[in-house]
Amino acid sequence: MKAVWFILFVISVQLAHAQDPEREKLREEQKIRAIKSQLDSAIILTDAGEYEKADAKYQYVLKNLKSIPSELAYHFGRNSYLVGKYGQSIDWLNKYIQLKGVSGTHYDDAVQWLDKANAARLKEREQETANATIILSRNYDIDCGPTGKVTCPVCNGSTVVIRRTYLGDTYNPCATCKQNGYLNCTDFNKLLRGELKSNP
Repeated sequence: MKAVWFILFVISVQLAHAQDPEREKLREEQKIRAIKSQLDSAIILTDAGEYEKADAKYQYVLKNLKSIPSELAYHFGRNSYLVGKYGQSIDWLNKYIQLKGVSGTHYDDAVQWLDKANAARLKEREQETANATIILSRNYDIDCGPTGKVTCPVCNGSTVVIRRTYLGDTYNPCATCKQNGYLNCTDFNKLLRGELKSNP
């Protein structure tokens, strides 16, 4: 009788193990369907003008889907433009065009969105450059450290300025640091702003 119970136990264990891969496969399919429904929802949100909510759903899909459908590249690229992430938009729209080429369903739209994203990114860079110029043109003082001195950048501390000419080298005493080899912090900051008057 024990032998019969043991055989039945072994058979039930084998059946359970045989069902595990099927259950796992079913779970994986359900997970993929749920993720793809998030993608569908994101596309609907983009079309409805809910770009930030759509962006969150696209990000979720990207994190959880192992195989990314090419259509996602187009929709995510378009939505990225609409939320002002122009670099990201350019990357994903280019990816869609590379994957699908001219035969892609959204090829014409992808090219138009890509042009818009490139133009917006160019404006963004111009603004960044303008902002950097404004910051650099302000009268900031550089901290020269605990000594309050900086090696003269004109003569590199040698106290002599060497000029090479076609007749040979000429050696002149450095008028910027007055032959000290260094500048105090005030003079250094004036030099950087072009305000230091050097006496020859």
